Amino acid sequence: MRALRFDSFGGRPYVHDEPDPVAAADGAVIRVEATGLCRSDWHGWQGHDPDIALPHVPGHEFAGVVDAVGSAVLRFQPGDRVTVPFVCACGRCGPCLAGDQQVCDDQVQPGFTQWGSFADLVRIDRADLNLIAVPDAMSSVTAAALGCRFATAYRAVRSQGDVRPGQWVAVLGCGGVGLSAVMIAVAAGAQVVAVDVVPEALRLARDLGAAAEVAALPGPGAAERVAAEIRSITGGGAHLGIDALGSADTCLASILGLRKRGRHVQVGLLPPQNGRPAVPMDQVVARELEVVGSHGMAAHAYPAMLAEIASGLLRPDRLVTRTIGLDDAADALIALSAGTEPGVTVIVPGLHRQDPLHQGAP
Repeated sequence: MRALRFDSFGGRPYVHDEPDPVAAADGAVIRVEATGLCRSDWHGWQGHDPDIALPHVPGHEFAGVVDAVGSAVLRFQPGDRVTVPFVCACGRCGPCLAGDQQVCDDQVQPGFTQWGSFADLVRIDRADLNLIAVPDAMSSVTAAALGCRFATAYRAVRSQGDVRPGQWVAVLGCGGVGLSAVMIAVAAGAQVVAVDVVPEALRLARDLGAAAEVAALPGPGAAERVAAEIRSITGGGAHLGIDALGSADTCLASILGLRKRGRHVQVGLLPPQNGRPAVPMDQVVARELEVVGSHGMAAHAYPAMLAEIASGLLRPDRLVTRTIGLDDAADALIALSAGTEPGVTVIVPGLHRQDPLHQGAP
């Protein structure tokens, strides 16, 4: 198979021929039709994830077709269209038995703990537990975003955020997760304040239904200024704040922008290498705020989200702004060092530079 690998953290990735993976007895090999390029992949490439061993193939949100299954797999067969959550669970530990596979004690993460989906093929163990059937009407390019960004945002807004119609939701960071959160919150009947430093990202958020926007200009006091604007727009503060980026400033601004008894949900990664944010616990106590983490979504929780997509209430296809081939994935990953490009970029391994679809909207 062809795969994009890197041999050192921060070193230039390159496309290389690798041995085809083999399905375990309880596993499957998926032929990748589309895989999202996510900032989490950039963190892994930079060496921010201690689970990555070199050399490495990144990629963790993807959709494709089952190429082979092991002898113990019962629910899936070659030819089935599937996706997976970025946390692949064991099904045996305490959290799994409680239905919380997204925080499995023995989790496997394609693209982090094992080679990932920036390749023609990817191996998934415990296939019956972790594979999710993709509806026939959904393209693989759309489905590729479901395993991480869209599903993560869905659970962050609906379950961890417990959003209600009429509430104000502040979404800080309008990349793939943030724009997904905007769409999902609007569909739930909430009013959204979108926050970002990039005008194009704010325009996309507005197109998805955001009621207001805040241009977050960097510099000293940025978090406090953003929080003050959120409180002004919302008449006292957001009911729910979502840090979809993961920085000290966005975390702080989300918490300070809440009204009394509001809830902050941390979705964006905050790797310790970048320093730990100072959470204003005085305000958490005085205003009875909640601070909650959100880490993906278990495979068994996907049907509700898929039903809303099938009904047209949610349109993850609108988030995809660019498709590229595997040959362009290295440059696209490196470009994330300068910031996340608005919208979702999807890598289609079968695309080549001469294809008409290349770098166009799907």
